[in-house]
Amino acid sequence: MDQASPPVDGRRARGQRRRAEIIAATLRVVERDGAAGVTHRTVAREADVPTSLSVYYFATLDDLLVAALTTVADEYERKLRAILDAGGDPLTGLAELLAESAGEGRGRALAERELSTLAARRPALRPVARRWRDMVAEIGRGQTGDPLAVEALVAASDGLCAAILMGGERPDVERVRGVLARSLGRA
Repeated sequence: MDQASPPVDGRRARGQRRRAEIIAATLRVVERDGAAGVTHRTVAREADVPTSLSVYYFATLDDLLVAALTTVADEYERKLRAILDAGGDPLTGLAELLAESAGEGRGRALAERELSTLAARRPALRPVARRWRDMVAEIGRGQTGDPLAVEALVAASDGLCAAILMGGERPDVERVRGVLARSLGRA
């Protein structure tokens, strides 16, 4: 007997697509105007949908910001997971990912950084904001059993990301890797 695919609910698919469009518009607003520029109205305008639709899918600004940060966190988690699964040097992979913050990944990295920092004032963002740090800590635990060194790696990666975003120029990946290695107590 042939197993047919379950029927596709067009309304549900359209709703998921619109929700994703609103999230993507939110990220574009954050990249361009910062988190302070995010309102239901600005996001709806960016997504070319009625404001009421933005409010329908995301009742509060926190809901909208959490969804946007979750999207970015999912992207970074996939990239960090690929670094871990690749079998190469995870510090080099992490250094390359950090260096992207000055290149083609700058806008997204800036949005993630701003939304993560906003978590200090908006508790709803905190669980999602911790995901980057947790993944970097996982890389660190694969390199050392010293919990303080793992914390140093997380702090170094956060500091490097901020410095790269402020500097604007793509850093030397080997230098970034060297700083990460030094944070683990390696030369």
